[in-house]
Amino acid sequence: MNLLTRTVETPIEPVVITVDGNAVVHVDFGEPAAAGEGTAEEQQLMEQTKKQLAEYFDGKRTKFKLPLKVEGTEFQRKVWKELEAIPYGEAISYQELAERIGNPKAMRAVGQANRRNPIGIIIPCHRVIGKDKTLKGYAGSRVSLKEGLLVHEKFLSSPVFDNPGKMPL
Repeated sequence: MNLLTRTVETPIEPVVITVDGNAVVHVDFGEPAAAGEGTAEEQQLMEQTKKQLAEYFDGKRTKFKLPLKVEGTEFQRKVWKELEAIPYGEAISYQELAERIGNPKAMRAVGQANRRNPIGIIIPCHRVIGKDKTLKGYAGSRVSLKEGLLVHEKFLSSPVFDNPGKMPL
């Protein structure tokens, strides 16, 4: 399988995107990367993904419309599917997420599945917070990334936040 990887600058920090010929397979904050030229289909999908991320960070997109391919256990895929149902600008607790997938005692497992989400931002794992409304771990416990995304979506307020394209972080 061919993979095409590119890095896109965002108002928070760089995002690494990986696509194969048919779907987005990875999106995460990270170090700059590039791999191969890619096929015409991969290049087209990469451009579409970059465009939709730019629209999201410009405040013009609240839902992504991209083909995704996630690999994980059945439980993880169930959690990730439910993450996509959380509306833009809203957040739920790990407890509520566990209840939504029909396993109310699986809060820790839900947290682990959330942490292993391979397509961050697009599958919005940042929209899951603690039951006490505090921000809990994200992207290797980098809570500032979660906070930045939730400020961007206006779930959290920031006194200097006045332009989604110029996030104060």
